[in-house]
Amino acid sequence: MATATLNPTATSIPGRFGAYGGRYVPETLMAALLELDEAYADADADPAFHAELDELLHHYCGRPTALYYAKRLSETLGGAKIYLKREDLLHTGAHKINNALGQGLLARRMGKKRIIAETGAGQHGVATATVCALLGLECVIYMGEEDMRRQELNVYRMRLLGAEVRGVNGGSATLKDAINEAMRDWVTNVRETYYILGSALGSHPYPTMVRNFHRVISLESKQQILEQEGRLPDAIVACVGGGSNAIGAFYEYIPDANVQLIGVEAGGRGTALGEHAARFQKVGGGVPGVLQGTYSYVLQDDAGQVASTHSVSAGLDYASVGPEHAMLHDSGRATYVSCSDEDALKAVVTLSRTEGILPAIESAHAVAEAVRLAPLMGKDKIIMVNLSGRGDKDMGILARELDLKGASPITPKGSL
Repeated sequence: MATATLNPTATSIPGRFGAYGGRYVPETLMAALLELDEAYADADADPAFHAELDELLHHYCGRPTALYYAKRLSETLGGAKIYLKREDLLHTGAHKINNALGQGLLARRMGKKRIIAETGAGQHGVATATVCALLGLECVIYMGEEDMRRQELNVYRMRLLGAEVRGVNGGSATLKDAINEAMRDWVTNVRETYYILGSALGSHPYPTMVRNFHRVISLESKQQILEQEGRLPDAIVACVGGGSNAIGAFYEYIPDANVQLIGVEAGGRGTALGEHAARFQKVGGGVPGVLQGTYSYVLQDDAGQVASTHSVSAGLDYASVGPEHAMLHDSGRATYVSCSDEDALKAVVTLSRTEGILPAIESAHAVAEAVRLAPLMGKDKIIMVNLSGRGDKDMGILARELDLKGASPITPKGSL
């Protein structure tokens, strides 16, 4: 059942979400994962750990984030009211700081002095570098060279914060390849190194741990929407790469059957393998398999080789997805759709010009789905969008994809 992780039973298997999840790693990493599992369980049961984390989330990161009624966007579209959960207002500019801070405190508690991480869009790398600077820890970030080119600003931010950024040129030189290199480093330096995984994937306990650090998103939004509207939303929409912001936004609503949970994957530029990163797409989508430590949906060819992916957004450009999302998909509790590069870019322009809010291109995939849905719903309905990050980091991509040289930028065809 989709609610199994909310209500564990005597027969629940830790680290499993239905058929998905588990630990599929070299024997050299099993001891490290068992150590991490024990340390996290100990920290999670310690009120002092949560008190320190909550204090830093509030005073350092800026929680709670606002739940904002996008009045002009809603009125322009007609139909449902659209609310934005403003994770883009957090310190470092995205939801990633929730998890990086939690894992950073855990690493310090475990006595680890050296931190490694992977990053795609760069926001997890920036968040990790920020936490390492705050806690006085050595920091090494692995990033695909293609992503370094697309997210040059974030590379500079990480280096300014004191992190060593190591480019990865193997494979497609994107997130999957950065994770591979981070795992190789961890195998080699497992005694003194802590790996801050950036999404709700990988081997147990990472999917559970990362989800729990992002659970604060839905804990806050549920209270906020009840205060503002007196009821729960009809739909919650979030972009899905690995799936951390989405599982954080969905989690507290899983038992609420009347609330639709909608994840938006990267539809890229077509339905053929290599043209997108839509793992749940019916044609050209993924099938269950093992990638980088966990069993979930994976984009792969007929020979079982991991397929190349494409997205205009670096953060959604990943061949697999978190195992809890795989369970929510199979159970029917959540629905997963895709958004093309073109429609995501349109959504960036639309939100920027109706609300003065520049979303990350990743987040714009969710905005695009809300823009599509709202006119189809009654004015008494409510859509909540998890705005996972801000778009400053994407200005290089936007400048290339849109005409931003003139006094009045060209609006992509079909934008409001």
